[in-house]
Amino acid sequence: MSNVELKPARVFEQFAKINQIPRPSKREEKMIEYLKEFGKNHGLETVVDETGNVLIRKPATPGHENRKTVILQSHMDMVCDKLVDVEFDFDKDAIQTYVDGEWLRAKGTTLGADDGIGCAIELAVLDSDDIEHGPIECVFTRDEETQLTGAIGMKSGFMNGDYLINLDSEDEGQFFVSCAGGRSTIATFSVKREEAPAGYFFMEAAVKGLVGGHSGDDINKKRANAIKLLTRFIYAEMQKTDVRLVSFNSGKLHNAIPRDGKVVFAVPAADKEMVKADFNIFVAKVEDEFHVTDTAMEFALTSTDAAAVITKAVGDNIIFALQAVDNGVFAMCQDEALDWLVETSSNVAAVKTTDNEVEVLSSQRSCVMSNLDNMCNTVAAAYRLAGAKVITTDGYPAWKMNPHSKLVDITAETYRKLFGKEPKVLGIHAGLECGLFSERYPNLDMVSFGPTLRYVHTPDERLLIPTVQMVWDHLLEILKNIPE
Repeated sequence: MSNVELKPARVFEQFAKINQIPRPSKREEKMIEYLKEFGKNHGLETVVDETGNVLIRKPATPGHENRKTVILQSHMDMVCDKLVDVEFDFDKDAIQTYVDGEWLRAKGTTLGADDGIGCAIELAVLDSDDIEHGPIECVFTRDEETQLTGAIGMKSGFMNGDYLINLDSEDEGQFFVSCAGGRSTIATFSVKREEAPAGYFFMEAAVKGLVGGHSGDDINKKRANAIKLLTRFIYAEMQKTDVRLVSFNSGKLHNAIPRDGKVVFAVPAADKEMVKADFNIFVAKVEDEFHVTDTAMEFALTSTDAAAVITKAVGDNIIFALQAVDNGVFAMCQDEALDWLVETSSNVAAVKTTDNEVEVLSSQRSCVMSNLDNMCNTVAAAYRLAGAKVITTDGYPAWKMNPHSKLVDITAETYRKLFGKEPKVLGIHAGLECGLFSERYPNLDMVSFGPTLRYVHTPDERLLIPTVQMVWDHLLEILKNIPE
C-alpha cells in the first residue's frame, strides 16, 4: 500500500484482504464464502442464515466466560462508484489503495472502508489470541447500502448477545445512539416518442465533478445535486423557447447525492445561440453559488445527433416535477440537545431514461416517523401531479435513543479514560441497521462508532489512518470492561 505505517497492522492486513474480494451490494457471495472459510480455518462456529448474513462465534478468553456476550456488527457490501473515465469492474477487480498523507484512498473508485474497515476490525478480533474478552459474536450483514436486506431478513434468535457494537459510523470520538428511518420513492413516467418538429437543433447539457456524498450524512452540507442543476437550466429555457426532451440520465444510488449527469433535448435552430449564451451565464452563477462546496464542477453544452423526442406534454411534466420536488433539508430536530441534527430530508437521487419510461428515484429520511410519512407524501404528490405512477418503499425504522444504556456508559467511560477527552454522544441522519435490530431484538443494548471516513459513496472516499488505531484500542478496552 505504501511505506507509511498502517496501524494496527492486523486490522489493515484484514482490510487489504477484504479489498481483494468483489462485494457490491446484492452480490456479496464471494465475501460470504470468504467469511465461512475464515471461520472454518480458525476453528470457530460459523452460521449463515437464509438471507446470507454470517455470524462467527468466538469463546471468551479464560477467566471471562461469565461476561455478557458482545455482538460486533458491520455490513459486508460496499457502494460501487468510480470516476467516469476509470476502467474498473466491481464484480472482478480488486480495489487499489494508496496512502495520501494521513489518509488511505482508492485509485478512481470508492474505497469500501464503508464498511470494510468495520469487517476488518471484527476479523482482527477473531484472529487475535492476545486480547481479553468475554463471549463474542461477530455478525456480517449483507446489502446494507441499497435495501438493508440482511438486517430486514435476519430472524430473531440469530444473534444471542446482550450488547451490540455497530462498527459503521464515520467520525472517531462520536458515538451514535439513534438514527433516522428512511424510505425511497420511485416515480415512473410512461413516455411516447415522436419526431421533433422540422428545423430543431439537438443539444446535450452535461455536468460532472460534483462532490456528491451520502444522502443522509451530507444532505445539510449544501452540496450541488446534478439532477437539480440540469433540471434548473432546462426549466429556465422552457420559459423562453420550445424545449423537447429526449433523455435525462443522472445518479445511480438512492443513498448518494448525484455527482454527474446528462440531459439531451432539442430547441428551434433559431434559438440555439440564445441557449448557448444562457448556459454560459447559468454555469457562472452556479459556480458562484457552490464556490465553497463544489470547486471542481465541469459543465459542457454540445450539439448531438437527432433522435425521437418525448411527446411535449409528458416531457414538460417530467421537468416541472423535477423542478418542484423537495430536495435537501426539510426540518431540523426540535429537541434542544439535538437542534444541530437534521430531522427530515429528501434527496433526488437518480433519473434513468429508456425508450418508453423515465424513472426517478429519491430517498426520504427522518427520525420522526410521522414526518417521514409526510415527506414521502410531499414528494409523491409532486410526481403524481405530473402524471407519474409512484411507489413508496417500506424502508426501515428509526432507532430511538435508550436513555438507560449500560453499553453507552461503558463506551463513554472507557473513552475518557483512554484519551482524556469527552466523546460526543449523538444521533445520525442516516439509516443504521440498529433501527431494524431494535425491532427484532427490543432488549438489545446498542451503540455505533467507527474510525473517521470522508466522502463515502464517492470515488473520493478516504479513511483517516490514525483513527483506526484509536477505535481498535477503544474497542479492546470496552471488551475488557463488559460486566458479568
